[in-house]
Amino acid sequence: MTKKRRLARVFAQDGKSLTLALDGSYFSSKIEGIDKVIPLIPTFVKHGLDAVLGTYGMVKRYPDAFQDVGMMLRADMSTNVFDASVPDTTTVLSVKEALRLSADGVIVMTFPGAHNEKHTHQAVRELASQADEWNVPLIVESLPYGYAVTTESSNHAPILAAAANMAVELGADVIKTRYSGEPDDLLIAQYAKVPVLALGGPKTDDVKAYLSFVNHCLANGAKGVAVGRNIVQNKSPVAMVAALNALIHKGDSVESAYQLYQTMCLETM
Repeated sequence: MTKKRRLARVFAQDGKSLTLALDGSYFSSKIEGIDKVIPLIPTFVKHGLDAVLGTYGMVKRYPDAFQDVGMMLRADMSTNVFDASVPDTTTVLSVKEALRLSADGVIVMTFPGAHNEKHTHQAVRELASQADEWNVPLIVESLPYGYAVTTESSNHAPILAAAANMAVELGADVIKTRYSGEPDDLLIAQYAKVPVLALGGPKTDDVKAYLSFVNHCLANGAKGVAVGRNIVQNKSPVAMVAALNALIHKGDSVESAYQLYQTMCLETM
């Protein structure tokens, strides 16, 4: 199978993707809600979900939930998960192991400018070589200076764009990165030249503002979003998926998507 065919399970026919990020336990102790939404994945798919970003153990425990959805497996994890600073990471999954679980892609982080930059770049190159050998798409989460926004530079569009370009030169087929909200966020997609998935961002209870942020990402070149907590910890995860689908795949306005969210929340009360 070619990379193009595998990516067709992650990105819909319109070239966009609504991805559910469930790999949080590899990088944070704050994982409330993940196990509760896994059985809902088939329902999410009916409301527009394209793909899930998961972990090796998760897919082994819940194989049925991942049958009819695109699946990307996390290949690295933090080795200092209880420290809020830059994650030190280690590779825990090979491309061949991911294929045994029928993965459609693998994902790995790199941190340009961080103290462990050399190590994370090497990890990307090793996985890129494996991914090319097995025709598996490689998604690289390229975050300048670290996972958290610790300096102004780490959330500055030109820096994010340069980090995205660096990951593509290392072999990325898809980029996953944060969007700053700045007017020049379009630079990220322009520098990447491959599909870009925007990070879902911190948890917020202001759903309309969050939908506005997603709309900004789409307007500035993102081909979709990879959302974790803002689906998993939402009071109505299904309604949130439907609202995001309205933005990403249907091209609805923020107001229309928000009204859909509110209506679906009322229906489930």
